Amino acid sequence: MKNLIERTRTFRRFEQDRTIDRSVLEELVNLARLGGSARNCQPWQYAIFTDADDCKKIFPYLGWAGYLSDWKGPESGEQPSAYILCILNRDWLKGSDKEAHFDLGIATQNLLLGAMEKGIGGCRIGAFSPKLTEIFKLVDHQELSLVVALGYPSEQVVLEACEEADIKYWRDGRGVHHVPKRELDEILIELGFK
Repeated sequence: MKNLIERTRTFRRFEQDRTIDRSVLEELVNLARLGGSARNCQPWQYAIFTDADDCKKIFPYLGWAGYLSDWKGPESGEQPSAYILCILNRDWLKGSDKEAHFDLGIATQNLLLGAMEKGIGGCRIGAFSPKLTEIFKLVDHQELSLVVALGYPSEQVVLEACEEADIKYWRDGRGVHHVPKRELDEILIELGFK
């Protein structure tokens, strides 16, 4: 499990021509569905896109890497070969949006762990243009909240220790993506009672 978690990174460059069968993505959505849910309301729905033309329609509306301000996203040939859109169904929502978004974190982590087990990488994208919602036929109670881009990774992502609390990810001259992580002794604290 530890190895799978370590390998489940955020990937932003893919083997675009290597397709993912829809049935595989349905398996991943099933893993998302099985996660815990506050009040068990299960307010999330998912739309799968694997067609290359459909993926080209989605791509221009996505933001890719906030810390890499000079990089506008993967080039042609490195773009995702599939997307799963995460849609909040407000008619199914029993609690708060906050609870629903906790559920979404659980669901998408299940999805991405399952994907990596199959050698598929992904990127959760919450930074998308509001115009993206305009290209879909959503009804009033549906709200697009997150896009999960998927594909077979064409980049290397390595974990490393933070230096002087610098948590910004970066790319080296060879294109290797470096992700600083805080050490366990920094995040594990002793908490006393008042």
